[in-house]
Amino acid sequence: MNYIDTLREQLQDMGEGFVASLPSIAIAIFILFITWILARFAARISDMLVGRTDLRASLKTLIDTLVKLGIWVAGIFIAAVVVLPGLTAASLLAGLGIGAVAIGFAFQDVFENFLAGVLIMVREKMRIGDVIECEGISGKVEHITLRETHIRKLSGELTVVPNSILFKTPVEIVTDESQRRHEVVVGVSYDTQLDHAASVIRRAVEGVDHVLASKGIDIFAQEFNSSSVDFLVRWWAGSSPRDGWESKDKVIRAIKAALDDAEIEIPFPYVTHTFKETVPVSHLGDTSHPTP
Repeated sequence: MNYIDTLREQLQDMGEGFVASLPSIAIAIFILFITWILARFAARISDMLVGRTDLRASLKTLIDTLVKLGIWVAGIFIAAVVVLPGLTAASLLAGLGIGAVAIGFAFQDVFENFLAGVLIMVREKMRIGDVIECEGISGKVEHITLRETHIRKLSGELTVVPNSILFKTPVEIVTDESQRRHEVVVGVSYDTQLDHAASVIRRAVEGVDHVLASKGIDIFAQEFNSSSVDFLVRWWAGSSPRDGWESKDKVIRAIKAALDDAEIEIPFPYVTHTFKETVPVSHLGDTSHPTP
């Protein structure tokens, strides 16, 4: 009976404590409701202020998220103090510190991607629409979130890349500038006068519409190949992959036509067979020596 009486007294005390705390709980709920309203109102003000700047859309979203998060943290802290009067800022921070360590170990990859996403949004490089290459992944950046980046391959597939990969490994931004240099190798036969061939190639490349001739055209005799002397031809055109493909197509066509008009041979590989022993050769119509 003593155990039953003790349990009854404890339940009664708990019930009385809950009833006594109902006003505080109601006030805490009201504070959270006000916090919700303030968070939405602050987000709209943030959108109005940040919308007048040239910040990228993902960075604007980050600012809105941080504003909402700050207001919610303050509102939850005030509501907790109302419900638990003995709660202080020091005790709350100590509890949050211990909890943060435990959560940090459990969700290390999540927080790593989150922080990487924040840093990617803050830095100026790699904007939406840029074509990038990283860790064998090549495509156009479609969307940047706090955890991952969406990259649309040039063949149409979508690749979702964790932000930590893009932050910790080198990223080549193909379209960082509006123009970039392209190149192609052109081979001419060994009996060609190289200065004449170089001038023919230069005039052909300068006549292509997609080529930015004002930025210079480079033609270097590069290598003695097995069947040809190779020239490295470099020119400037648009930086997007399609601009590169179109300019390369036009340049190759123009060089081929110009070399044909100048009667300069673009040789295919010649193969010479050498035999250590004499190989018998049969003559047509000679039946005295049958073909082996």
